[in-house]
Amino acid sequence: MPLAVAPTTPPIRSLRARSALILLLFATAFLPGRLLPAEPGAHGPIVRFDIDGPIGPAARDFAVRSLALAEGRDARLVVIRLDTPGGLDTAMRAIVKKILASPVPVATFVAPSGARAASAGTYILYASPIAAMAPGTNLGAATPVKLGEAEAPPGKDPPEAPEKPHDPHAQKMVNDAVAYLRGLAMLRGRNADWAERAVREAASLPADEALTLKVIDLVATDVPDLIHKLQGRRVTVLGRELTLDLTGAPVETLAPDWRIRLLAVITDPNIAYILLLIGLYGLILEFSHPGAVVPGTVGAICLLLALYAFQLLPVNYAGLGLLLLGIALMVAEAFVPSFGVLGIGGVAAFAIGSLLLTDQDGAPGFAIDPALIAALALISLLFFGLAMGFIVRARRRPVVTGREELSGAVGVALEDFTATGRIRVRGEIWNARSARPVRRGQQVRIENLDGLTLLVEPIPPSREPP
Repeated sequence: MPLAVAPTTPPIRSLRARSALILLLFATAFLPGRLLPAEPGAHGPIVRFDIDGPIGPAARDFAVRSLALAEGRDARLVVIRLDTPGGLDTAMRAIVKKILASPVPVATFVAPSGARAASAGTYILYASPIAAMAPGTNLGAATPVKLGEAEAPPGKDPPEAPEKPHDPHAQKMVNDAVAYLRGLAMLRGRNADWAERAVREAASLPADEALTLKVIDLVATDVPDLIHKLQGRRVTVLGRELTLDLTGAPVETLAPDWRIRLLAVITDPNIAYILLLIGLYGLILEFSHPGAVVPGTVGAICLLLALYAFQLLPVNYAGLGLLLLGIALMVAEAFVPSFGVLGIGGVAAFAIGSLLLTDQDGAPGFAIDPALIAALALISLLFFGLAMGFIVRARRRPVVTGREELSGAVGVALEDFTATGRIRVRGEIWNARSARPVRRGQQVRIENLDGLTLLVEPIPPSREPP
Protein backbone atom coordinates (compact mmCIF):
# COMPACT_ATOMS: atom_id res chain seq x y z
CA MET A 1 0.00 0.00 0.00
CA PRO A 2 1.60 3.19 -1.04
CA LEU A 3 2.25 5.68 1.61
CA ALA A 4 0.22 8.86 1.46
CA VAL A 5 2.41 11.94 1.62
CA ALA A 6 0.78 14.91 3.24
CA PRO A 7 1.31 18.22 1.39
CA THR A 8 3.87 20.43 3.14
CA THR A 9 2.64 23.88 4.11
CA PRO A 10 5.19 26.66 4.51
CA PRO A 11 5.12 28.58 7.75
CA ILE A 12 2.83 31.58 7.91
CA ARG A 13 5.75 33.97 8.32
CA SER A 14 7.42 32.63 5.14
CA LEU A 15 4.19 33.07 3.14
CA ARG A 16 3.79 36.64 4.37
CA ALA A 17 7.36 37.51 3.49
CA ARG A 18 7.03 36.11 -0.02
CA SER A 19 3.73 37.86 -0.56
CA ALA A 20 5.17 41.15 0.59
CA LEU A 21 8.15 40.74 -1.75
CA ILE A 22 5.86 40.01 -4.72
CA LEU A 23 3.68 43.00 -3.92
CA LEU A 24 6.76 45.21 -3.63
CA LEU A 25 8.03 44.09 -7.03
CA PHE A 26 4.67 44.82 -8.66
CA ALA A 27 4.42 48.16 -6.91
CA THR A 28 7.86 49.32 -7.95
CA ALA A 29 7.17 48.25 -11.53
CA PHE A 30 4.15 50.58 -11.75
CA LEU A 31 5.30 53.44 -9.54
CA PRO A 32 5.54 56.90 -11.11
CA GLY A 33 8.87 57.63 -12.66
CA ARG A 34 9.66 60.34 -10.09
CA LEU A 35 10.07 57.69 -7.37
CA LEU A 36 12.25 55.48 -9.55
CA PRO A 37 15.88 56.19 -10.38
CA ALA A 38 15.45 58.61 -13.26
CA GLU A 39 17.76 59.90 -15.91
CA PRO A 40 19.93 62.73 -14.58
CA GLY A 41 18.39 66.06 -15.50
CA ALA A 42 14.97 64.66 -16.37
CA HIS A 43 13.03 66.94 -14.00
CA GLY A 44 15.43 69.74 -13.09
CA PRO A 45 15.87 73.29 -14.39
CA ILE A 46 17.99 74.63 -17.23
CA VAL A 47 21.07 76.30 -15.76
CA ARG A 48 22.70 79.14 -17.66
CA PHE A 49 25.85 81.14 -16.95
CA ASP A 50 27.99 83.52 -18.99
CA ILE A 51 31.73 83.63 -19.64
CA ASP A 52 32.80 87.03 -20.94
CA GLY A 53 36.41 88.05 -21.45
CA PRO A 54 39.68 86.11 -21.12
CA ILE A 55 39.65 82.58 -19.73
CA GLY A 56 41.55 82.96 -16.49
CA PRO A 57 41.43 81.79 -12.86
CA ALA A 58 38.17 83.64 -12.19
CA ALA A 59 36.42 82.21 -15.28
CA ARG A 60 37.72 78.72 -14.45
CA ASP A 61 36.48 78.90 -10.86
CA PHE A 62 33.11 80.27 -11.92
CA ALA A 63 32.60 77.63 -14.65
CA VAL A 64 33.66 74.69 -12.48
CA ARG A 65 31.46 75.81 -9.57
CA SER A 66 28.48 76.45 -11.86
CA LEU A 67 28.76 73.02 -13.51
CA ALA A 68 28.97 71.36 -10.09
CA LEU A 69 25.93 73.33 -8.94
CA ALA A 70 23.96 72.29 -12.02
CA GLU A 71 24.80 68.66 -11.35
CA GLY A 72 23.68 69.03 -7.73
CA ARG A 73 20.34 70.51 -8.86
CA ASP A 74 19.75 67.65 -11.32
CA ALA A 75 19.61 70.14 -14.19
CA ARG A 76 18.26 69.08 -17.58
CA LEU A 77 20.75 71.22 -19.48
CA VAL A 78 23.59 73.66 -18.89
CA VAL A 79 23.92 76.58 -21.31
CA ILE A 80 27.27 78.40 -21.36
CA ARG A 81 27.02 81.70 -23.21
CA LEU A 82 30.57 82.31 -24.38
CA ASP A 83 32.41 85.39 -25.63
CA THR A 84 36.17 85.21 -25.19
CA PRO A 85 39.41 86.11 -26.99
CA GLY A 86 41.16 83.16 -25.33
CA GLY A 87 43.11 82.82 -22.13
CA LEU A 88 45.26 80.57 -19.98
CA ASP A 89 45.83 77.01 -21.11
CA THR A 90 45.54 75.65 -17.55
CA ALA A 91 42.21 77.41 -16.95
CA MET A 92 40.82 76.23 -20.30
CA ARG A 93 41.80 72.60 -19.66
CA ALA A 94 40.17 72.67 -16.20
CA ILE A 95 36.89 73.83 -17.76
CA VAL A 96 37.14 71.23 -20.53
CA LYS A 97 37.73 68.45 -18.00
CA LYS A 98 34.69 69.50 -16.01
CA ILE A 99 32.52 69.58 -19.15
CA LEU A 100 33.72 66.12 -20.23
CA ALA A 101 33.00 64.69 -16.76
CA SER A 102 29.60 66.36 -16.35
CA PRO A 103 26.56 64.02 -16.31
CA VAL A 104 24.43 67.02 -17.33
CA PRO A 105 24.39 67.87 -21.07
CA VAL A 106 26.32 71.08 -21.75
CA ALA A 107 25.51 73.43 -24.62
CA THR A 108 28.14 76.09 -25.29
CA PHE A 109 26.58 78.99 -27.16
CA VAL A 110 28.76 81.70 -28.73
CA ALA A 111 26.56 84.78 -28.41
CA PRO A 112 25.39 87.50 -28.83
CA SER A 113 26.09 88.60 -32.39
CA GLY A 114 29.61 90.01 -32.56
CA ALA A 115 30.94 87.59 -29.94
CA ARG A 116 33.75 85.14 -30.59
CA ALA A 117 35.19 81.90 -29.27
CA ALA A 118 38.84 82.39 -30.16
CA SER A 119 41.82 80.41 -28.94
CA ALA A 120 40.80 78.73 -25.64
CA GLY A 121 37.12 79.32 -26.47
CA THR A 122 37.43 77.02 -29.49
CA TYR A 123 38.55 74.14 -27.26
CA ILE A 124 35.64 74.70 -24.87
CA LEU A 125 33.21 74.76 -27.81
CA TYR A 126 34.61 71.52 -29.25
CA ALA A 127 34.50 69.80 -25.83
CA SER A 128 30.79 70.50 -25.29
CA PRO A 129 28.19 67.88 -26.26
CA ILE A 130 26.28 70.69 -28.01
CA ALA A 131 28.10 73.49 -29.85
CA ALA A 132 26.01 76.42 -31.05
CA MET A 133 26.65 79.91 -32.36
CA ALA A 134 24.63 83.04 -32.99
CA PRO A 135 24.68 84.75 -36.39
CA GLY A 136 27.55 87.19 -36.73
CA THR A 137 29.91 85.30 -34.42
CA ASN A 138 33.15 83.47 -35.15
CA LEU A 139 35.45 80.84 -33.69
CA GLY A 140 38.96 79.58 -34.28
CA ALA A 141 42.49 81.02 -34.09
CA ALA A 142 43.46 78.29 -31.65
CA THR A 143 47.23 78.51 -32.17
CA PRO A 144 49.13 78.71 -28.86
CA VAL A 145 50.76 82.13 -28.51
CA LYS A 146 53.04 83.81 -26.01
CA LEU A 147 52.00 86.43 -23.55
CA GLY A 148 52.59 89.91 -24.78
CA GLU A 149 51.76 89.23 -28.42
CA ALA A 150 49.10 91.52 -29.74
CA GLU A 151 45.67 89.98 -29.93
CA ALA A 152 43.20 90.79 -32.65
CA PRO A 153 40.61 93.53 -32.16
CA PRO A 154 37.06 92.32 -31.46
CA GLY A 155 35.36 91.02 -34.59
CA LYS A 156 38.60 90.51 -36.52
CA ASP A 157 40.66 87.40 -37.00
CA PRO A 158 44.18 87.25 -35.62
CA PRO A 159 47.03 87.15 -38.14
CA GLU A 160 47.81 83.74 -39.53
CA ALA A 161 50.30 81.69 -37.60
CA PRO A 162 53.18 80.07 -39.43
CA GLU A 163 52.34 76.58 -40.55
CA LYS A 164 55.61 75.14 -39.31
CA PRO A 165 57.21 77.13 -36.53
CA HIS A 166 60.99 77.05 -36.62
CA ASP A 167 61.24 77.09 -32.84
CA PRO A 168 61.23 73.47 -31.57
CA HIS A 169 59.43 74.57 -28.41
CA ALA A 170 56.73 76.29 -30.47
CA GLN A 171 56.41 73.22 -32.70
CA LYS A 172 55.97 71.05 -29.63
CA MET A 173 53.22 73.34 -28.32
CA VAL A 174 51.41 73.34 -31.67
CA ASN A 175 51.55 69.55 -32.01
CA ASP A 176 50.20 69.12 -28.50
CA ALA A 177 47.35 71.57 -29.20
CA VAL A 178 46.53 69.82 -32.50
CA ALA A 179 46.30 66.42 -30.82
CA TYR A 180 44.17 67.82 -28.01
CA LEU A 181 41.67 69.58 -30.28
CA ARG A 182 41.47 66.67 -32.75
CA GLY A 183 40.74 64.35 -29.84
CA LEU A 184 37.86 66.55 -28.72
CA ALA A 185 36.55 66.75 -32.30
CA MET A 186 36.60 62.95 -32.71
CA LEU A 187 34.91 62.52 -29.32
CA ARG A 188 32.02 64.79 -30.37
CA GLY A 189 31.89 63.69 -34.02
CA ARG A 190 32.89 67.09 -35.38
CA ASN A 191 35.24 68.24 -38.15
CA ALA A 192 38.70 67.18 -36.94
CA ASP A 193 40.53 68.40 -40.07
CA TRP A 194 39.32 71.96 -39.61
CA ALA A 195 40.24 71.71 -35.92
CA GLU A 196 43.82 71.06 -36.99
CA ARG A 197 43.71 74.05 -39.34
CA ALA A 198 42.47 76.23 -36.49
CA VAL A 199 45.64 75.37 -34.57
CA ARG A 200 48.28 75.21 -37.31
CA GLU A 201 46.99 78.07 -39.49
CA ALA A 202 45.04 80.10 -36.91
CA ALA A 203 41.97 79.61 -39.16
CA SER A 204 38.66 81.19 -38.16
CA LEU A 205 35.07 80.58 -39.25
CA PRO A 206 31.81 82.53 -39.06
CA ALA A 207 28.74 80.78 -37.69
CA ASP A 208 27.13 79.76 -41.02
CA GLU A 209 30.33 78.24 -42.42
CA ALA A 210 31.00 76.48 -39.13
CA LEU A 211 27.59 74.83 -39.38
CA THR A 212 28.18 73.83 -43.02
CA LEU A 213 31.57 72.28 -42.18
CA LYS A 214 30.10 70.41 -39.17
CA VAL A 215 32.26 72.29 -36.72
CA ILE A 216 29.17 73.19 -34.67
CA ASP A 217 25.74 71.59 -34.29
CA LEU A 218 23.33 74.47 -34.85
CA VAL A 219 22.86 78.23 -35.19
CA ALA A 220 20.41 80.07 -32.92
CA THR A 221 19.56 83.73 -32.49
CA ASP A 222 19.44 83.76 -28.68
CA VAL A 223 19.16 81.47 -25.65
CA PRO A 224 15.35 80.93 -25.89
CA ASP A 225 15.74 80.04 -29.57
CA LEU A 226 18.57 77.65 -28.68
CA ILE A 227 16.45 75.90 -26.04
CA HIS A 228 13.55 75.62 -28.50
CA LYS A 229 15.79 74.01 -31.14
CA LEU A 230 17.28 71.57 -28.63
CA GLN A 231 13.87 70.17 -27.57
CA GLY A 232 13.84 66.43 -28.30
CA ARG A 233 17.43 66.39 -29.52
CA ARG A 234 19.52 63.32 -28.73
CA VAL A 235 22.96 63.91 -27.24
CA THR A 236 25.69 61.64 -25.94
CA VAL A 237 26.82 62.27 -22.38
CA LEU A 238 29.40 60.06 -20.66
CA GLY A 239 28.95 57.38 -23.30
CA ARG A 240 25.13 57.13 -23.22
CA GLU A 241 22.50 58.76 -25.37
CA LEU A 242 19.94 61.08 -23.78
CA THR A 243 16.89 62.76 -25.24
CA LEU A 244 16.53 66.34 -24.12
CA ASP A 245 13.11 67.12 -22.66
CA LEU A 246 13.17 70.88 -22.07
CA THR A 247 9.43 71.58 -22.18
CA GLY A 248 8.42 73.86 -19.32
CA ALA A 249 11.86 73.77 -17.72
CA PRO A 250 12.66 76.99 -15.82
CA VAL A 251 15.89 78.76 -16.77
CA GLU A 252 18.12 79.63 -13.81
CA THR A 253 20.83 82.19 -14.59
CA LEU A 254 23.88 82.01 -12.36
CA ALA A 255 25.87 85.18 -11.70
CA PRO A 256 29.39 85.48 -10.24
CA ASP A 257 29.40 86.06 -6.49
CA TRP A 258 31.64 88.55 -4.69
CA ARG A 259 34.48 86.04 -4.47
CA ILE A 260 34.53 85.47 -8.22
CA ARG A 261 34.32 89.21 -8.90
CA LEU A 262 37.19 89.92 -6.51
CA LEU A 263 39.22 87.13 -8.09
CA ALA A 264 38.56 88.58 -11.53
CA VAL A 265 39.85 91.98 -10.42
CA ILE A 266 43.02 90.92 -8.63
CA THR A 267 44.00 88.32 -11.25
CA ASP A 268 44.09 91.00 -13.91
CA PRO A 269 47.89 91.13 -14.49
CA ASN A 270 47.91 94.93 -14.49
CA ILE A 271 46.03 95.12 -11.18
CA ALA A 272 48.20 92.41 -9.61
CA TYR A 273 51.31 94.27 -10.80
CA ILE A 274 50.14 97.55 -9.23
CA LEU A 275 49.22 95.74 -5.98
CA LEU A 276 52.70 94.21 -5.89
CA LEU A 277 54.39 97.60 -6.21
CA ILE A 278 52.11 99.25 -3.63
CA GLY A 279 52.88 96.41 -1.24
CA LEU A 280 56.65 96.66 -1.72
CA TYR A 281 56.76 100.45 -1.46
CA GLY A 282 54.48 100.39 1.58
CA LEU A 283 56.79 98.01 3.42
CA ILE A 284 59.84 100.07 2.42
CA LEU A 285 58.25 103.22 3.87
CA GLU A 286 57.23 101.35 7.02
CA PHE A 287 60.75 100.01 7.61
CA SER A 288 62.32 103.42 6.96
CA HIS A 289 59.78 105.19 9.26
CA PRO A 290 58.90 102.70 12.03
CA GLY A 291 55.60 103.42 13.71
CA ALA A 292 53.89 104.99 10.69
CA VAL A 293 51.53 101.95 10.70
CA VAL A 294 49.45 102.98 7.66
CA PRO A 295 52.10 102.26 4.96
CA GLY A 296 52.93 98.92 6.54
CA THR A 297 49.29 97.85 6.91
CA VAL A 298 48.27 98.85 3.40
CA GLY A 299 51.48 97.45 1.96
CA ALA A 300 51.09 94.07 3.66
CA ILE A 301 47.48 93.70 2.46
CA CYS A 302 48.34 94.66 -1.13
CA LEU A 303 51.40 92.41 -1.17
CA LEU A 304 49.43 89.38 0.02
CA LEU A 305 46.72 89.99 -2.58
CA ALA A 306 49.37 90.34 -5.29
CA LEU A 307 51.13 87.13 -4.25
CA TYR A 308 47.81 85.27 -4.27
CA ALA A 309 47.06 86.58 -7.76
CA PHE A 310 50.50 85.70 -9.11
CA GLN A 311 50.13 82.23 -7.63
CA LEU A 312 47.15 81.72 -9.96
CA LEU A 313 48.74 83.45 -12.95
CA PRO A 314 51.62 82.08 -15.05
CA VAL A 315 54.53 84.01 -13.54
CA ASN A 316 58.12 84.05 -14.79
CA TYR A 317 60.16 83.96 -11.60
CA ALA A 318 63.23 85.35 -13.36
CA GLY A 319 61.15 88.42 -14.17
CA LEU A 320 59.95 88.66 -10.57
CA GLY A 321 63.54 88.40 -9.33
CA LEU A 322 64.68 91.18 -11.68
CA LEU A 323 61.78 93.37 -10.55
CA LEU A 324 62.69 92.93 -6.87
CA LEU A 325 66.37 93.51 -7.66
CA GLY A 326 65.50 96.74 -9.46
CA ILE A 327 63.56 98.04 -6.47
CA ALA A 328 66.40 97.08 -4.12
CA LEU A 329 68.94 98.94 -6.28
CA MET A 330 66.75 102.05 -6.39
CA VAL A 331 66.41 101.94 -2.60
CA ALA A 332 70.17 101.51 -2.24
CA GLU A 333 70.73 104.58 -4.41
CA ALA A 334 69.06 106.68 -1.72
CA PHE A 335 71.57 105.55 0.92
CA VAL A 336 74.77 104.77 -0.97
CA PRO A 337 76.43 107.56 -3.00
CA SER A 338 76.92 105.95 -6.42
CA PHE A 339 76.36 109.03 -8.63
CA GLY A 340 73.20 107.46 -10.09
CA VAL A 341 74.70 104.11 -11.15
CA LEU A 342 72.56 102.08 -8.74
CA GLY A 343 69.45 104.09 -9.59
CA ILE A 344 69.82 103.69 -13.37
CA GLY A 345 70.62 100.01 -13.01
CA GLY A 346 67.63 99.60 -10.71
CA VAL A 347 65.26 101.22 -13.19
CA ALA A 348 66.61 99.01 -16.01
CA ALA A 349 66.21 95.82 -13.94
CA PHE A 350 62.76 97.00 -12.83
CA ALA A 351 61.55 97.56 -16.40
CA ILE A 352 63.01 94.33 -17.81
CA GLY A 353 61.66 92.27 -14.91
CA SER A 354 58.21 93.81 -15.36
CA LEU A 355 58.19 92.90 -19.06
CA LEU A 356 59.20 89.32 -18.29
CA LEU A 357 56.93 88.94 -15.26
CA THR A 358 54.09 87.21 -17.14
CA ASP A 359 56.06 86.04 -20.17
CA GLN A 360 54.54 82.57 -20.47
CA ASP A 361 52.99 80.62 -23.33
CA GLY A 362 49.40 80.32 -24.43
CA ALA A 363 47.61 83.15 -22.63
CA PRO A 364 46.46 86.03 -24.83
CA GLY A 365 44.95 88.83 -22.80
CA PHE A 366 47.11 88.15 -19.74
CA ALA A 367 50.08 90.43 -20.43
CA ILE A 368 51.03 93.53 -18.46
CA ASP A 369 50.52 96.68 -20.49
CA PRO A 370 53.95 98.05 -21.57
CA ALA A 371 52.63 101.60 -21.17
CA LEU A 372 51.85 100.85 -17.51
CA ILE A 373 55.35 99.45 -17.01
CA ALA A 374 56.95 102.54 -18.58
CA ALA A 375 54.82 104.88 -16.47
CA LEU A 376 55.58 103.09 -13.19
CA ALA A 377 59.30 102.85 -14.02
CA LEU A 378 59.38 106.60 -14.61
CA ILE A 379 57.43 107.28 -11.41
CA SER A 380 59.80 105.01 -9.45
CA LEU A 381 62.81 106.80 -10.90
CA LEU A 382 61.39 110.22 -9.99
CA PHE A 383 60.35 109.00 -6.55
CA PHE A 384 63.76 107.67 -5.61
CA GLY A 385 65.48 110.63 -7.28
CA LEU A 386 63.50 113.06 -5.10
CA ALA A 387 64.06 110.89 -2.05
CA MET A 388 67.81 110.85 -2.70
CA GLY A 389 67.80 114.65 -3.07
CA PHE A 390 66.01 115.10 0.24
CA ILE A 391 68.44 112.76 1.97
CA VAL A 392 71.49 114.61 0.59
CA ARG A 393 70.08 117.97 1.67
CA ALA A 394 69.24 116.57 5.10
CA ARG A 395 72.83 115.35 5.54
CA ARG A 396 74.19 118.81 4.71
CA ARG A 397 72.04 120.58 7.28
CA PRO A 398 73.61 121.49 10.64
CA VAL A 399 72.76 119.29 13.58
CA VAL A 400 69.91 120.76 15.62
CA THR A 401 69.49 118.11 18.32
CA GLY A 402 71.63 116.19 20.81
CA ARG A 403 75.06 116.93 22.32
CA GLU A 404 76.33 118.70 19.22
CA GLU A 405 73.42 121.15 19.20
CA LEU A 406 73.90 122.11 22.90
CA SER A 407 77.65 122.56 22.66
CA GLY A 408 78.38 126.30 22.48
CA ALA A 409 74.80 127.35 23.18
CA VAL A 410 74.11 130.22 25.59
CA GLY A 411 71.79 129.91 28.57
CA VAL A 412 70.68 132.02 31.57
CA ALA A 413 71.19 131.10 35.22
CA LEU A 414 67.97 130.78 37.20
CA GLU A 415 69.70 131.11 40.59
CA ASP A 416 72.98 131.93 42.24
CA PHE A 417 75.27 128.90 42.55
CA THR A 418 78.96 128.19 43.03
CA ALA A 419 79.09 124.57 41.94
CA THR A 420 75.76 123.28 40.69
CA GLY A 421 72.50 124.98 39.87
CA ARG A 422 69.83 125.38 37.25
CA ILE A 423 69.87 127.24 33.96
CA ARG A 424 67.42 127.84 31.10
CA VAL A 425 68.60 127.04 27.58
CA ARG A 426 66.53 126.65 24.39
CA GLY A 427 63.38 127.06 26.49
CA GLU A 428 64.31 124.10 28.73
CA ILE A 429 65.55 123.95 32.32
CA TRP A 430 68.76 121.95 32.86
CA ASN A 431 71.01 121.14 35.80
CA ALA A 432 74.35 122.86 35.32
CA ARG A 433 77.82 122.69 36.90
CA SER A 434 80.36 125.49 36.81
CA ALA A 435 83.92 125.82 38.10
CA ARG A 436 83.33 129.50 38.86
CA PRO A 437 80.52 131.23 40.76
CA VAL A 438 77.42 132.14 38.77
CA ARG A 439 74.86 134.72 39.76
CA ARG A 440 71.18 134.74 38.92
CA GLY A 441 70.35 136.15 35.48
CA GLN A 442 73.94 135.82 34.27
CA GLN A 443 74.51 134.29 30.86
CA VAL A 444 76.54 131.08 30.65
CA ARG A 445 78.05 129.20 27.73
CA ILE A 446 77.63 125.41 27.55
CA GLU A 447 81.01 123.73 27.12
CA ASN A 448 80.06 120.05 27.40
CA LEU A 449 77.48 117.57 28.60
CA ASP A 450 77.95 115.11 31.48
CA GLY A 451 74.95 112.80 31.40
CA LEU A 452 72.02 115.11 32.08
CA THR A 453 74.17 117.86 33.58
CA LEU A 454 75.52 120.72 31.49
CA LEU A 455 79.10 121.88 32.05
CA VAL A 456 78.97 125.66 31.73
CA GLU A 457 81.30 128.65 31.80
CA PRO A 458 79.92 132.02 33.01
CA ILE A 459 80.17 134.87 30.56
CA PRO A 460 81.51 138.11 32.07
CA PRO A 461 78.96 140.94 31.93
CA SER A 462 81.14 142.97 29.58
CA ARG A 463 81.23 140.05 27.10
CA GLU A 464 77.60 139.07 27.29
CA PRO A 465 75.95 139.19 23.89
CA PRO A 466 73.31 141.86 23.53
